[in-house]
Amino acid sequence: MVLEVTDSNFEELRKSKKFMVLDFWAEWCGPCRMIGPVIDQLAERYECVVTFGKLDVDTNNDVVALFGVRSIPTILFFKDGEVVDKVVGAAQRATFIEKIDTLIVEE
Repeated sequence: MVLEVTDSNFEELRKSKKFMVLDFWAEWCGPCRMIGPVIDQLAERYECVVTFGKLDVDTNNDVVALFGVRSIPTILFFKDGEVVDKVVGAAQRATFIEKIDTLIVEE
């Protein structure tokens, strides 16, 4: 399951310290719509280990500004509440799997 992340619930999710993948997207963004299904598939694959969230950049300016997101899609990888990696632009499913698997093993 992919959570809807907003300015109001972001800090609560971040404090959970669970490994998190956060997709910054917008409805009008073509590349965002391309990777949306990939994020959904990965959420199913890693449901017991990783929290997946999507944050709409048009309605959540505080979190966007906090991380200086200027291009979408941007996907941030959090470990212990801190950003440990990111992908900017549409990437292939294998790229996300490799990053997640590598970062989880490092725990």
